[in-house]
Amino acid sequence: MEDEPGLLDSLRRHWRALVIFTIFVAGAAIYSERALLPGRGVEETEKSAPQPPAPPQPPAPPQPAAPPAAAPEAKPGDKGAAAPGETKPDEAKPGEEKPAEAGPPGSAADEAAQAVMSQTVTVDARPAAVIKGQGKWNDAAKTLSEALAKVNDAVGKAGLAVNGRPFAVFTKTDDAGFSFEAMAPLSAAPEGAPKLPEGVAIGASPAGKALKFQHRGAYDEIEATYEAIAAYLDEKGLDTKDLIIEEYLTDFKGDDANVDVDIYVFLK
Repeated sequence: MEDEPGLLDSLRRHWRALVIFTIFVAGAAIYSERALLPGRGVEETEKSAPQPPAPPQPPAPPQPAAPPAAAPEAKPGDKGAAAPGETKPDEAKPGEEKPAEAGPPGSAADEAAQAVMSQTVTVDARPAAVIKGQGKWNDAAKTLSEALAKVNDAVGKAGLAVNGRPFAVFTKTDDAGFSFEAMAPLSAAPEGAPKLPEGVAIGASPAGKALKFQHRGAYDEIEATYEAIAAYLDEKGLDTKDLIIEEYLTDFKGDDANVDVDIYVFLK
């Protein structure tokens, strides 16, 4: 019989197989260890790996400033809404009616709105030089301006002292026309009988409680002012006399000229 090969000879013949077997066993052991403890290997790997630097954070946007707190609106009836002695724009003073809202400047509606800015007044009687007359509405401006010019001329020639602006007192009005007295107010009633032209006499202006209105503009547009006054009186339910005074604050030269007129409507 042949001698069996020794251990060394077997190793020489089968060393490749042994090496492969050894690698296989070692790999299986490593795999089993990682399978049993998976988290440990990952954590150690992450700890050992270098961490990249954190990216720079952008600066925070500036916060807008908070708006200032709005002042509380003053309500009607609140104390301190107006300073002592100060009148609010929408409040009428004692004895005055609240003015109506005006239309576009210079329009007939604006002038009519001005008319109803009324004020209750007490009219005192004044001595005056007087001319009586009658007229038609279509030539009222001419009739009144001529009468006022005549009475003013008479006062000047008689040397009487005038005290105030001339005015016309309408004593009767209807659709056809009007009766009037053109007056020039005097400082005092003259003593005796001054020498005056025919038709001019010394008298007195009417007295009593009245509502004061105004007209600003051409005299031939005063009809719109009177229509606004009539509507106002109807709305308020006021009873009036057939007695009206027109006081001419600027020179009255005819219907095509502008004139400032204060209108007094006497109450019953």
